[in-house]
Amino acid sequence: MFKGILVDHPKELAKFIFYTRRLNWKMLRVYLDERRDVLDELVTLHNFSNQFLPNALRDFFRHIHAPEERGEYLETLITKFSHRFCTCNAGLVRDLGLNPDAVYVLCYSLILLSIDLTSPHVKNKMSKREFIRNTRRAAHNVSDDFVGHLYDNIYLIGHVAA
Repeated sequence: MFKGILVDHPKELAKFIFYTRRLNWKMLRVYLDERRDVLDELVTLHNFSNQFLPNALRDFFRHIHAPEERGEYLETLITKFSHRFCTCNAGLVRDLGLNPDAVYVLCYSLILLSIDLTSPHVKNKMSKREFIRNTRRAAHNVSDDFVGHLYDNIYLIGHVAA
C-alpha cells in the first residue's frame, strides 16, 4: 500500500490474500483478526459448491489458517464458513435439512474429531458410533448416514484444520 501497488480496500486486499500463496500465515491470522472487513471479503471468494463438507473446510483452512487455540476468532471463522457453505450449496443444504447453525456444529465436531483421531495423546480414539451419537445430540436433524460419512472422511483423509 505504501508503494501504491495495493489499495486499502477490503475487496482488493482480500483478492491479494486469496491469490498469494507465500504470505506468513501467522501474521496473516493476526491481520485478519483485526481486519474483519477483509476477512468477510476473503470468505466470499471461496466457492464451496458441490464439495463435501470436510473437504470444503480443509480448503477454507488452507487459505485462512485456523488458530491453534479455541476462542472467539475460531468461532468467527467457523460461523463465516458455515454461512458461505450454505450459500454455495443451497440445494444440498435444503435436501439434508441443514442450516448455518447445523453446519457450524458439524464443523466444530469435525475439528474435534480430527484432533481426537490424530493426536498421539488421545489413547482411546472416538469410534464412529460415538461420533454419530455425540453429533446427533448437538445437531438433531442431521441423518446418521451423513454423519457416518463425515466420520469416514476424517478417519481416511485426516485433519480438517491442519
